[in-house]
Amino acid sequence: MTTARHLVVFTGSGISAESGIKTFRASDGLWEDHPVEEVATPQGWQRDPERVLGFYNQRRDQIRKAKPNAAHSALASLEQAGFKVTIITQNIDDLHERAGSSQVIHLHGEILNARSSVDERMRYPLKGNIALGDVCDKGSQLRPDVVWFGEAVPLFEEACEIATQADFLLVVGTSLAVMPAASLLSYIDYDTPCALVDPDADALSPPGVAAINATAGEGVPALVEQWKARGKLVLP
Repeated sequence: MTTARHLVVFTGSGISAESGIKTFRASDGLWEDHPVEEVATPQGWQRDPERVLGFYNQRRDQIRKAKPNAAHSALASLEQAGFKVTIITQNIDDLHERAGSSQVIHLHGEILNARSSVDERMRYPLKGNIALGDVCDKGSQLRPDVVWFGEAVPLFEEACEIATQADFLLVVGTSLAVMPAASLLSYIDYDTPCALVDPDADALSPPGVAAINATAGEGVPALVEQWKARGKLVLP
């Protein structure tokens, strides 16, 4: 076997959309018909926490009903085949984990957790949802454990360090438009191969990034089968 066996995968909403999870549409400023500033900002939370909790409770119910798709499963199978696979995702769902991936970094948080609204280190796994009046151990209202617009991305530095260790960087289902996450590509070594899987890959791929014009469910399994057959990570 060759040494080129550490795959770092950067995933966005496009991979989860194929499991039926609706994506955030920046073009019209709405997220499932809700103004983004009302449900995904600290200011929206301060104005109407009950509305924000209701929105994320609905999202959480939707995610619990969703199932991992072929792309999630393919990435997990590559890990099971002996490759080192680290997934850095912008998604707040747990579909990578449910598919079997063990190394997943959630840049924008995890919707199946709650956290204290006064101490972000205090996190709680959720079996149900969050109601107004549910409090942390310090007596403060619980909020979704997600990163809202205008908030810092606490795991970004860790993600950048992982990107420097990649033998191959695979980007799946993201427009590379959300910062700072999109700047991850600038942290890989100059000679590290990189590919983007997306139906609009030709338009989205930066210079030096191989474009694979396919959905996540088509493009990722095809790549993974090639890599398992060859025992190494190579451009298609």
